[in-house]
Amino acid sequence: MEGGAEGRRDVLTPRELQVVATAVSTIVLRCQQERALGRLKEQLRARRRRKLTRDPCDGAEYMATSEAVVQLCYALGCGVIPRATPWWWVKRRRGGRWEDLRQWDDATDDYFRDKLRMPPRVFREIAEACAPHLQRRVTFYREPLQPDQIVAYALYRWASGETYERSTCIFGIGRASGLIGVRGVTAALLRVFGEKIAWLTGVRKLIVLRAFADKGFPNCHGCIDCTHVYVDKPANAPNENYYDTKSRFSIVAQVVVDLDLRVLNVHVGYPGSCHDIRVLQLSSLSLRAEEGSLFCGPPVTLPFGVKTNGYVLADNGYPPSKWMVVPYGGINQHVDEEQFDNKQKVARGAVERAFDRLKGMWRLSLRTHKTNLETLPQQFTAVCILHNMLIDAGIPFDENLLWEVDANGVRRRVDLGIEQPLQPVSMMTSTDEALALRDALAERLKHD
Repeated sequence: MEGGAEGRRDVLTPRELQVVATAVSTIVLRCQQERALGRLKEQLRARRRRKLTRDPCDGAEYMATSEAVVQLCYALGCGVIPRATPWWWVKRRRGGRWEDLRQWDDATDDYFRDKLRMPPRVFREIAEACAPHLQRRVTFYREPLQPDQIVAYALYRWASGETYERSTCIFGIGRASGLIGVRGVTAALLRVFGEKIAWLTGVRKLIVLRAFADKGFPNCHGCIDCTHVYVDKPANAPNENYYDTKSRFSIVAQVVVDLDLRVLNVHVGYPGSCHDIRVLQLSSLSLRAEEGSLFCGPPVTLPFGVKTNGYVLADNGYPPSKWMVVPYGGINQHVDEEQFDNKQKVARGAVERAFDRLKGMWRLSLRTHKTNLETLPQQFTAVCILHNMLIDAGIPFDENLLWEVDANGVRRRVDLGIEQPLQPVSMMTSTDEALALRDALAERLKHD
């Protein structure tokens, strides 16, 4: 490491940091071994002294044998004398796909995008930020998995949607290591990058409000909808609770996005049989909106003197409210209502495009798989964080990820788990304030 002169490095590279950390860990381990060996020798000397006082004839032979055993154990522990085969309970590591990802050449960039959905530059940023939370202790058994390998495996599993058995085999690691690794990466992403999912504030809020105003919806903060994450039949849980309208087992994820497809809020974990309205009522988003703490900007005055502090766009699966604008719906619509519904559908389409990108790139939420229902909500939130990070990094989305070939060889579009409302929600729960807001927006669109 050098400093002072222009063009010289004044910090260590990640690889050098890893080498230094490994060396320090080795030194600490050696000191611990020396200290433990010293205590063991003292105990053996005391035992020999007691033995010699009782049986002088066998003292020399006992001392030589004990010393030889201690030296042999120490040599085996330090790896000076290699074992012919590893312990039977330790699975051999072959490197697998991780060795392909470590090549760092021009071809690796496309390989990273294909397997991990991001270029090496973004991967290194994520791995370095999560590394302090993923360090493993050095033991006598074998070298622990490195943080970047753990992050790469978690990203690969989320991107491919493959089972733990297959994905760990491809990466050349044990299934238990894969399970622990995914949990660790999930916790690290939530801890380090949790602020990537946040409600609009500051300059970002002004940009989003301007974008929606250009679409004809002033003071609109986002679009809301629900999607289903498919799972296997849950164990130790009432099956009918997780059975959705498509006759599949799933959990519901409620997501709010802006026009750039960034996730602003996510609420996930309720069984697939829950209606979108029920999920909304149980979320913190609804509580904050009713309390008046969700939309805290200056009000905007619309036609007919209607004022609004903010709202989101939704489909007819939700009832209209003072902070949620839904289409008129129905048949034989008035021309003004039809125009409003068309404009509202175009703007609201951002949430469906966000689901296209989110579930197309991270295909774990497309597959029916065995999962821990306690950790799946955290994993889905972690994937939403990655979704926002890739948008911020300017990573484009490959539309081909939305198509797959079925068992019959037919190419078809993947099921994104979005349930369209069979019929509009009853208007009986609507308030005059909610209907006035929608009518004012429709009137404004007539003059745009």
